[in-house]
Amino acid sequence: MEQNRFEIEAKRMRPALLRMAIRYLENSDEAEDAVQDALLKLWFLRDRLDQYRSVDALAIVITKHLCINRLRGTRIEKVDLEQGISIGGGENPEMKLVEEENMQEILEVIGTLPDLQQSILRMKHLEGFEVEEIARLTGSTPVAVRTNLSRARKRVKEQFMIHSKVWN
Repeated sequence: MEQNRFEIEAKRMRPALLRMAIRYLENSDEAEDAVQDALLKLWFLRDRLDQYRSVDALAIVITKHLCINRLRGTRIEKVDLEQGISIGGGENPEMKLVEEENMQEILEVIGTLPDLQQSILRMKHLEGFEVEEIARLTGSTPVAVRTNLSRARKRVKEQFMIHSKVWN
């Protein structure tokens, strides 16, 4: 899809996506962010949008999942301080730093994966899409998505273990 046509479609879909996001999130700022993220994802898929029967349906599914992910994140953040301490077990700062460094290494390894594996891994684990939805979004089959997920996970694990041995 060309840039001009994408902009026209995005402007047309935006009000409906925003209304839906507000219903989910009950916060216009959060809804605005979710819609912006959804349109950004569509922008990255713009070369393949002509393959879909309904770009509107795709936009709705993406927006819905982004809203749900935001709600999950909000639920996690709304924990009382006392309850948070008991859940976290008073984790020490050193362990927290190690976990953050490990996460950064994992994200760097993910960045080295082939584009398709990288996209599928991010959709599954960071955005919460199901395998069937990823297959539809990528124009692939669920079996191919599972295979790519498996290969991506294996590669991330191998590279992470190699990096961990180097530091130890």
